[in-house]
Amino acid sequence: MNEKLANKKCVPCKGGTLPLSKEEAKKLLAQVSTSWHLNEKSIGAEFKFKNFKEAMDFINKVAAIAESEGHHPDIHISYSRVKLKSWTHAIGGLSINDFILISKINSLI
Repeated sequence: MNEKLANKKCVPCKGGTLPLSKEEAKKLLAQVSTSWHLNEKSIGAEFKFKNFKEAMDFINKVAAIAESEGHHPDIHISYSRVKLKSWTHAIGGLSINDFILISKINSLI
């Protein structure tokens, strides 16, 4: 992939789009970061901050990115820990949009 994922824009999946294969997902994940882990149908990561306020600041920045991309991760917070999980609901698995999104989220760290 010549263009960096963070420079791409999420595009809604069209009907009949298949989820990425595990091999395709592994290749894309290698371009993004080792802090994210690949699950059967999603990618996730946990981030630790100094306190609740820092965690909320991070979540608000993630929310702004997600809104601008039209692609939204699941967000869970427990005081200073934030867990994110992304998958493309419309296709029941991973798409390029998930990797674009996490690439942009990684730029916050």
